[in-house]
Amino acid sequence: MIVSKKMYELGSKRSAIRELFEYGKQQVAKVGAENVFDFSLGNPTVPSPAIVNETLKEIMDNNDSITVHGYTSAQGDVQTRKAIADYLNNTYGTHFTENNFYMTMGAAASLSLCFKALTTSENDEFITIAPYFPEYNVFVESSGAKLVVVSADTTNFQINFDELEQKINKNTKGVIINSPNNPSGAVYSKSTIEKLASLLERKSKEYNTQIFIISDEPYREIAYDGIEVPYVTKYYNNTLVCYSYSKSLSLPGERIGFVIVPDEAYESKELYAAICGAGRALGYVCAPSIFQKMLVKCVGQTGDINIYKKNRDILYNGLTELGYECFKPDGAFYMFVKALEDDADAFCEKAKEENILIVSATGFGCPGFVRIAYCVDEDMIERSFAAFKRLKEKYNLKKYICR
Repeated sequence: MIVSKKMYELGSKRSAIRELFEYGKQQVAKVGAENVFDFSLGNPTVPSPAIVNETLKEIMDNNDSITVHGYTSAQGDVQTRKAIADYLNNTYGTHFTENNFYMTMGAAASLSLCFKALTTSENDEFITIAPYFPEYNVFVESSGAKLVVVSADTTNFQINFDELEQKINKNTKGVIINSPNNPSGAVYSKSTIEKLASLLERKSKEYNTQIFIISDEPYREIAYDGIEVPYVTKYYNNTLVCYSYSKSLSLPGERIGFVIVPDEAYESKELYAAICGAGRALGYVCAPSIFQKMLVKCVGQTGDINIYKKNRDILYNGLTELGYECFKPDGAFYMFVKALEDDADAFCEKAKEENILIVSATGFGCPGFVRIAYCVDEDMIERSFAAFKRLKEKYNLKKYICR
């Protein structure tokens, strides 16, 4: 084989979630859309706020094509970065400037930049907390480091601090957090962030090193019932924020986001330069120009988050009434449900018999649970309960026969 074995493996291995989504489309053709309940994919279904399309049209109508589509600087358009800094400062009481931001093609690119910038040795490790986004494995390993996983706190889906402390060592470069969380929908509380900051400060001193928090925040604005999503840079200096507008503005296919390197971070100027260098090494020339320009006017806007909240409530109430054990999410648009058998993969296969398409959480580092994405039509959620009821009855019958 003349190609990279590692890249070949990545390219030829299909995503289980994408395959499930494709299976759903095949089933729709066979049995009709009204009989397929596809909860597989985290694709926003709330429309972008009207101001997004209005602003894009305004940019196109009032500027020549060279201005609209030309390069920005690698770091991003200055006006865009300043607009984002001003918004965050006014909203969260931070004190960023445009010089703290590096514009990217979404959170995945932001994360890859951070891992690439921070990795200096093949022994370097980044720790993440289960349940976690499986692509972290790819991003971290591609930087030359190793991913270490802390098992889930399946009671509250906060952080298992005893295990985290055990796994921090002299090779630890950073801890990846994702709040609101994909796949659980949990939001890390202020006390959790404070405890994490205290632990990392203590461990950094113990090992005479600098341990960073890499805060993955594409779901920041999608939080319910007035719950606070703490802004992590206010609690820990060595924090890198990776953000995407894919979810807040419902723009997952447009790829626009940023990395924040706070002034308070250790050797922040060198760190920012390393982020820029990682962008150069990875071929990230600049983030899409027209969408950077759009953000000047649209920063802080969101789609109608109440639609997701309503879906959450309908799904949670309906499943719990049927006897399912559910973790009620505080944010994002996913719900964690306990599988009806120990093998969550097998449970998902049985769910497919009822055309319920849900994702095993084994791949998220949390065996025994499944993820249900409720960024779907409300009507589909309502129609799915009859199928969920049949699935539950199958397991109840199985238990009865086994007795």
